[in-house]
Amino acid sequence: MPFFTKLFLAAVIVTFGLRLWLALRQMRHVWQHRDQPPAAFAGEIDLADHQKAAAYTLAKMRPALVQLAIETGVLIALTLGGGLHRLYATTANWFDNELLHGTAFLLTMMALLTISELPVALYRQFKVEAQFGFNRQSLAGFIADHVKQAVLGLLLGGPLILAVLWLMGAMGEYWWFYVWLTWMGFNVLMLALYPTVIAPLFNKFSPLDDAGLRERIEGLLARCGFATQGVFVMDGSRRSSHGNAYFTGLGAAKRIVFFDTLLKQLSPTQVEAVLAHELGHYRLKHVAKRISLLAALSLGLLYLLAQLKAAPWFYQDLGVMAQSDAAALALFLLISPVFLFPITPLMSLYSRKHEFEADAYAARQADAGQLVSALVKLYRDNATTLTPDPIYSLFYDSHPKAAERIGRLQTR
Repeated sequence: MPFFTKLFLAAVIVTFGLRLWLALRQMRHVWQHRDQPPAAFAGEIDLADHQKAAAYTLAKMRPALVQLAIETGVLIALTLGGGLHRLYATTANWFDNELLHGTAFLLTMMALLTISELPVALYRQFKVEAQFGFNRQSLAGFIADHVKQAVLGLLLGGPLILAVLWLMGAMGEYWWFYVWLTWMGFNVLMLALYPTVIAPLFNKFSPLDDAGLRERIEGLLARCGFATQGVFVMDGSRRSSHGNAYFTGLGAAKRIVFFDTLLKQLSPTQVEAVLAHELGHYRLKHVAKRISLLAALSLGLLYLLAQLKAAPWFYQDLGVMAQSDAAALALFLLISPVFLFPITPLMSLYSRKHEFEADAYAARQADAGQLVSALVKLYRDNATTLTPDPIYSLFYDSHPKAAERIGRLQTR
């Protein structure tokens, strides 16, 4: 067996085993702590709500285990199983032009990967979410969303893939740098277009009509020096009873969005505190820092791809006989998550650091006690587990553990 085949198999086995071990740890830890809410939430979260959160967490983890098995099986089938090789040969019959062939090949691969995820997504939405009273979406709505996503993927992803393949073939030794510029430009364009072009395809956005809340929010925006195109309410309740808030867009196109469910869950002072947290991400330049990190990581990965795509063993050891730009890109997209999994806890740690910083900013701009009460209510209403496994949380959680987060805010 060739060396890289062995290395790839070892990475797949280790990653699968580690992800499985982490999931089982999470399930066991949540189950073992289901009978007693943490002391920090005494009087705030009753036993029934705590046990509902535990049951909901376990119910979500079971299909996640199935999805893990499916992802691993599909990865092996497409690489060492020869699936990509057969797909490349099949799509070669569709177009004589190499660029069109490569684009069709990559789009078809992505479509197959999406289809492989649908059974678990359906189960999660219409079994798990429905069982716990969170799902508000019909099957027709679910299908419509996925059709829209597929069309968007074709309209946006198709030209992007075509451009990338052209650059890989036409720009010589430093093609990876030009692809990087194109990729980053595409990301910035999507950030600019998302609020006004893409998001309205999936949800309705209405100006906030609560005069008292709007006045409170405008006062907060003025204190924070945040200029926005507007404050909008999104009909999140058409899909789920979960609540959320976010800001999006670039430059003058920035806008603040509240889920309608969030506004029903929280008082005006709690909404102000939650928004102060979101504004903290903006004022502390967390978005810019994350984009910079993405840029650096993308540049390094594209340079690595440039070295690999010229090596015949890269294709042959992964089950693909055809050596081409499209095949190199497909293989790299498939195997990168396996080799990058070890940095997951570092990325999670970086995200949690930003959450703590945004909480501290919110405590300076609004009432920290109101943010605490808002978080507790959201934990309860969204059935968020208060007792995650520490190692699982270390790897995956983008937000701090509930008790730790509340504890820090209470000292502000």
